[in-house]
Amino acid sequence: MTSAPPTTPRLRRGDRIFRGVSIGAGVVILSVLVLVAVFLVFKALPALDPSAQIESTPDGFLAFVGPLVFGTLFSAALALIFATPLSIGIGLFISHYAPRRIASALGYVIDLLAAIPSVVYGLWGIQVFAPFIQPVYQWLADNWGFLPIFEGPVSGTGRTILTVGVVLAIMILPIMSALAREVFLQTPRLHEEAALALGATRWEMIQMAVLPFARSGLLSAAMLGL
Repeated sequence: MTSAPPTTPRLRRGDRIFRGVSIGAGVVILSVLVLVAVFLVFKALPALDPSAQIESTPDGFLAFVGPLVFGTLFSAALALIFATPLSIGIGLFISHYAPRRIASALGYVIDLLAAIPSVVYGLWGIQVFAPFIQPVYQWLADNWGFLPIFEGPVSGTGRTILTVGVVLAIMILPIMSALAREVFLQTPRLHEEAALALGATRWEMIQMAVLPFARSGLLSAAMLGL
């Protein structure tokens, strides 16, 4: 006695629609990637011609790229200087000081802020923060202009390297805070209880048990934040 061949179950209407939409979305994404690749290759073909003449700056390649590299590194250093202490403080507050309900709510907010694309922070910095901070720069130049860091003409748009550093710090602060919180929570409970049993205060316990354990994790958080 032979059994009947298995029949393929008929998909419901919703499943068919979902499959069609998924396949269509995948085809659109692949098509866009192919078009981008074709466009880049087409635009790059003149550079592959050995007889093509490439324009160069009078002072050389380093003079053109040097200021860009310096600005990138300097703004990243400013962002780390601003964001690192704040992220450590936020992580410690959530993991060791805040009540459970407040810590949970703050954790959700930080995770949401960490998911915001960097381009959104950039647009906010150009359109909102730079005009807002420009009067502060003017006040610093008027009252503290005798210091070399504040002397000189003030930018009329507020788009300075300090603005870039502050915006970068705001951008990486949620990421570093979330990572610092998780690192602090991984501290062995026995180490914390041992420090408290020896008579240490909560801050002394953090200094002796939490921060040494989290040192490498905080360094990784700073690198991932940038």
